[in-house]
Parts: sequence; C-alpha cells; structure tokens
Amino acid sequence: MKQLNVKELNVLAARIRLETLRVIHSRGFGHVGGSVDLAEMLAVLYGAAMRFDPKDPRWPDRDWLVMSKGHAGPAAYAVFGLMGYYPMEEAYTLNHPHTRFPSHTDRLLTPGVDLTTGSLGQGASTAAGAALGNRLDGRDSRVYLVVGDGEADEGQVWEAFHFACAHKLDNLVVFLDMNGYQLDGSTAEILDHGNLPGKIAAFGLYTQQVDGHDVAAIYHALEAAHAHTGGPSCIVLNTCKGKGATFAETNHAHSSSPTEEQWQQALAAAEQALDAAMKA
Repeated sequence: MKQLNVKELNVLAARIRLETLRVIHSRGFGHVGGSVDLAEMLAVLYGAAMRFDPKDPRWPDRDWLVMSKGHAGPAAYAVFGLMGYYPMEEAYTLNHPHTRFPSHTDRLLTPGVDLTTGSLGQGASTAAGAALGNRLDGRDSRVYLVVGDGEADEGQVWEAFHFACAHKLDNLVVFLDMNGYQLDGSTAEILDHGNLPGKIAAFGLYTQQVDGHDVAAIYHALEAAHAHTGGPSCIVLNTCKGKGATFAETNHAHSSSPTEEQWQQALAAAEQALDAAMKA
C-alpha cells in the first residue's frame, strides 16, 4: 500500500462523492444513498491500495473490485472516471439509451468493471470464484468485494463466505457496507441480523469493524487484512446511507427522485465539501 496521506484520501473521497452525484443527476434519479456512502472506502482502495491500469483494464495482474451491491455502480463509475479509465463526462449518460453506464455494473459495457453484478448475493459468489481462479493461476492479486447489509439477507452471501473460508482465500477482502437500511426500510425491521460482524466472524472471516467515513481507519484495517493469512477478511463499514447528499442523508432512501432544486442544493454542498477538504 502507498503511505497514508489522510488529506489526499479525503480530497479523493470528496471528488468521488461529488462525481457520483453528478453521474446520478444526469439521469435525475437513482440509487444515491448506497452509492455516496462508499466514497471513503473507494478512495482508500484506488488512492492507496489497489493495483490497476486504466490503459489496460483487463491487465491480468490487477486487483479486482466486485461491487456485489451492483446498484452502487454510480460510485464505481465516478472513481473509474477519476482514475482515467474514460473521460468523466462519459459517465453522465447513466441509464440513457445506448449508454455504457447502466444502473447496475456490467463488465461487458464499462471499462473498470471486473464482474457484472446486480442480482443481490451473486457478486459474493463470483468474487470468491475470481479469488480462487487468480490463486490457481499463480497470481498474487487481491479481490475486493463490496456487499450491503441488506444484501446479506441473501443466503448466497453466506454460502460464498463458507466457500471462501473452506478454500482459505486470503486474497479476498470483503467490505460489508453496514448503513442500516435497505429497499423497504431499516435492516432491523426487515430482517434483523443481530450482531452482523459477529456472524461474519463465526463463518471464519477475519473481521474488523470501523467507521466507514474515516479514511485512516479504513486504511489501517486494510493493512491488517492484507497481513492476515490463511483465510478471507471482512471489514465492516459503519456508514450513513446517503452520506453527503443533502436530500438523502436525512431519510436514508434506497433510491431517490429529488427535485432539480434539491439536486442543485446537494451538488453545491458536495462542491463545498470538496473545497473544504482541499483547504484542510
């Protein structure tokens, strides 16, 4: 990993959050809440941890990102654009006719997407398969898997964890986005997981729990995950769904259809947050 630079990562996170909002604003509605809350995690991955080459998205020795909660695609499109996979403005065609940027990530359409996801739970299985495949091919690359806490309702997520532990996939790092909400309400109301980090640890994953909006905490958790051998790791991110989006942070909406006035307020606030991060 690169040396920790908190200011640099906070600036990148603010850019990712702003561009995520711009991407979704281009369509006028979409999955804002569960996209913007991943900004700090993506900043640490792409700003300090991952091996990747925007000029060669299929570079065999790259690290992989698998956004199993595929509806957070706009956040991935934002970071890919900022990293130079394509001009950022191209992603402003989200869900438009003939776009390369669907609402859920598609590896056949968008440079930077390693695996197609969207049917919740399936990304966990394919990520575990990718980690095993890379190991069998003799590569030391890592697979970073992003799963939502609502998505953890799916049994396939737990089957993937079981598989990863059985095969001792220490090249797999899971990020569990624990924002407390899913499509129909809070996770506690829909299907209460109880002690979710404890359950993940009981499946055999080396599990840590951190503030998902603290880049230093995420960075150090990744260092520990990389140092762990003999099995997969999980970093549970305590996040605020809609973090930094003025119309979404207060109601934790899974999908949002704000007015243009609300959009402009949110974009202005995100621009101010970026300016503050740069001046910090």
